[in-house]
Amino acid sequence: MNNPFDWRRGETGRPDPKRLISSLPQGFVLLGPDLTVVSVNPAAEQLIGRGASRLIGRSVHDVIVFEEALILERLADRGAHLVAPGALVRILDQPVRPIDVVTAPVQHFPGWQILVLQEPVGVEALTVGSDDADAATLRAPEVLAHEIKNPLAGIRGAAQLLDRRIGDGDRALTGLITREVDRIAKLIDQMQSLSRRSLEPAIECNLHEAARHAQAILAAGHSAAGRLVVEEEFDPSLPTITANPDALVQVLLNLMANARDACEAVENPRIIVRSRFASGIQVHVGPGGKTLRLPIELRVSDNGPGVPPALREHIFEPFVSSKKSGQGLGLALVQKLVREMNGRVTHDRDEAKGLTHFRLHLPVAGSVPVGSRA
Repeated sequence: MNNPFDWRRGETGRPDPKRLISSLPQGFVLLGPDLTVVSVNPAAEQLIGRGASRLIGRSVHDVIVFEEALILERLADRGAHLVAPGALVRILDQPVRPIDVVTAPVQHFPGWQILVLQEPVGVEALTVGSDDADAATLRAPEVLAHEIKNPLAGIRGAAQLLDRRIGDGDRALTGLITREVDRIAKLIDQMQSLSRRSLEPAIECNLHEAARHAQAILAAGHSAAGRLVVEEEFDPSLPTITANPDALVQVLLNLMANARDACEAVENPRIIVRSRFASGIQVHVGPGGKTLRLPIELRVSDNGPGVPPALREHIFEPFVSSKKSGQGLGLALVQKLVREMNGRVTHDRDEAKGLTHFRLHLPVAGSVPVGSRA
């Protein structure tokens, strides 16, 4: 039975696909297999600042420079999806600015891609003409942060009271509670400032100390700690790294918690945390394109069943999760925090050994210019 509203037919009196795309408020760019611009809609012309006649036939790289290496990788892949809100982009001779970027392959046309560009929608734009209810909705993140920080203060106070009443043998736990409350409160402060894109400075820190801190948090919150085996394979000769210590602990905690959950149903669950020197990983920092090496690798492995094959290429994307009750935000946050530290995170599966690996690649202390970002 024919669809009464077939988008491909463009029947008289009904909008055809070209008119639909022309009506979109987002910039819509069709790329051929050689990454040349084949078609653009009016919104793309306006955003780029050039008419279609001056864009069609040009390489997309001549028109748009993407500061994020991941976008270049996905475009080169030809068949990958990407959603990158607020990606740093330079269009022609314009200054670098954040642009929401989406890429997607065109079904049934191998190599062809759709590139969608849109100016980020800021709070100012949303609040124009809004009533009190709308304004309250826009203030929701600040209200939520306030509501979270209030009980955190109570938890911290209770831990301090307990610290005065218990023996020396238990004070390590109350100290852990206090430090974690302070760390979470600081992370909330950082999330409140995300809209301003103000990043906490990366400083010299010890990767192994951060890993052991994350392990201590994981062990303290695990009801069956006796079954959980966390194996350390640390290289003590590794130099210090450049990172945000609090964000690094959060990244490692997320990865270790995921590993714990992944091998929960395994008869002999194992988590292996290994550090080593790994040459060959390089990224480009900032508009100048300076090469930055990421020779320090920390690997978090588990002997769980692994990520389903269909999800492996998208595991770091928001709302993608292999857990039944997962929200799909943990690994997206991990990737964001690692990239803000000029690092990279990757995932792979060793079927022969039955191990899933998540690898952090980070720069050596002193190798990153202050304020630079890969």
